[in-house]
Amino acid sequence: MNQSCTDLKAAPSTPQSQTEARPLVDPFGRAISYLRISVTDRCDFRCVYCMAEDMSFLPKADLLTLEELDRLCSAFIARGTRKLRLTGGEPLVRRNIMRLFEGLARHLESGSLDELTLTTNGSRLGFFAPELAACGVRRINVSLDSREPETFKAITRRGDLAQVLKGIDAAQNAGLDVKINMVALKGVNEAEIVPMIRWAHARNMDLTLIEVMPMGAIEPERLDQYLPLSTVRAEIAKHFTLRDLAYRTGGPARYVEVAETGGRLGFITPLTHNFCESCNRVRVTCTGTLYMCLGQEDAADLRTPLRASPSDALLHAAIEDAIARKPKGHDFKIDRAHKGPAVPRHMSVTGG
Repeated sequence: MNQSCTDLKAAPSTPQSQTEARPLVDPFGRAISYLRISVTDRCDFRCVYCMAEDMSFLPKADLLTLEELDRLCSAFIARGTRKLRLTGGEPLVRRNIMRLFEGLARHLESGSLDELTLTTNGSRLGFFAPELAACGVRRINVSLDSREPETFKAITRRGDLAQVLKGIDAAQNAGLDVKINMVALKGVNEAEIVPMIRWAHARNMDLTLIEVMPMGAIEPERLDQYLPLSTVRAEIAKHFTLRDLAYRTGGPARYVEVAETGGRLGFITPLTHNFCESCNRVRVTCTGTLYMCLGQEDAADLRTPLRASPSDALLHAAIEDAIARKPKGHDFKIDRAHKGPAVPRHMSVTGG
């Protein structure tokens, strides 16, 4: 497997029209500079808050090819995207995925992209971490909801905790900055949150806590899973001194400094305090469907214009039309009157 991206030739550039070079700005004046793109809906885990246990995945023929994913990402970069995150499902289960990272690395080298990164469950990091670093990836998010083997197995239904921890070791050894994402689950991992803070910060890793999002039909009741982070923060404050920070990564997390550890702790709160007012993000699925808002169903088909012409003119027109419909925010709710999913698609389909 190629361990370096330095010998890759950049794809030939094509002249851009004024339209294709114009930044994307939504109706509320928010510049769209962050694209999260799913490269597969498949995953080697079945996390209880993300997927049904018996998932039906898309036929491979429905997915964008790696070349089409590169072309789509490059179109967004031409329109002002500065941060690109590859997601899934689990992105590292996509066959030949490093070819996509290798190709997109040219945008880092040219300076047209600030950051190329990914969110992963860590199961394959032990193998891919050196290659990711060689392609210009500097930091990654690893989803880890428990460090207790039995709890981890119950949450993921099939994950191997030891393999994930070895993957985190490999990522740090390769020079990647690692941030841990932990979904707070009522009655499941509440008692692990404070120990997780200590563990992550002792290893110089940020930790971000996430509220359950009402997406997709799953076996447990959402209300049974939902743990408000306002409650969690109050409990954490009994153990640590928390200081609000202006620090941002471009995503929805709001950060505090934990005085006793010196580390950062993030909160992603789509329900107790939504993060829509400064949203600079859009998501594209592995089939080329663009969702302008995580919590809304309005979407745009980018696969058809992508395949209709070798020119990107139709693709740019479809992207522009979609961004002009980006809503102000989502309508996520979880309470006794809203137990079901706010949107029917699973997070693994939308792209992490």
